[in-house]
Amino acid sequence: MKLYYSPGACSLAPHIALCEAGLPHTLERVSMKTHQLADGTDFYAINPLGYVPVLALNSGEQLRECSAILQFIADQVPDKQLAPANGKMARYRLQEWLGFISTELHQPFGQLFNPATPDNFKPALHTRLLQRLQWVDGQLANQLHLMGEPLTVADIYLFTVVNWSGFVGVDVSGLLHLSAFQARLSERPAVQAALRAEGLIA
Repeated sequence: MKLYYSPGACSLAPHIALCEAGLPHTLERVSMKTHQLADGTDFYAINPLGYVPVLALNSGEQLRECSAILQFIADQVPDKQLAPANGKMARYRLQEWLGFISTELHQPFGQLFNPATPDNFKPALHTRLLQRLQWVDGQLANQLHLMGEPLTVADIYLFTVVNWSGFVGVDVSGLLHLSAFQARLSERPAVQAALRAEGLIA
């Protein structure tokens, strides 16, 4: 499998998931400024939508969107328990979390990164994000992960987007449970391997 990624972007989530799963993969870096690969290939020819992640499968098919890619990766290694089995209520709870992270966290973070977002709209985005993150903090008050044990791909997705907080001025230092969650995940070997491969840590 080949993962098209941009360092530190949402594609970090499937990258971490691939490392957690122990699945063989290669990486293809995409410039989000030029929408080109390192060799000059037009990324729009690979994904007409122009954004990462894209996971190229060994079958020749491709998957887009974090939530779909994360579940696909998890399902390749059911023994790792990165996602509950299909058809179980717990799987729908996982999808509930993935949907929440995608719409209530990822999307507003993306708007804060977007230079086209009007400055007078950003305070409302900050407020909304902090409200949502405060709720997540409460969910982590009595458990190590979003769904208790074990770690799932929802935790990996959450870790990835919350990592953006400092870049857009969203202060999560007062959210003690969420901060502890971020610290725990940052120490996982698979997380460190993905961060190192993307040049985000030494």
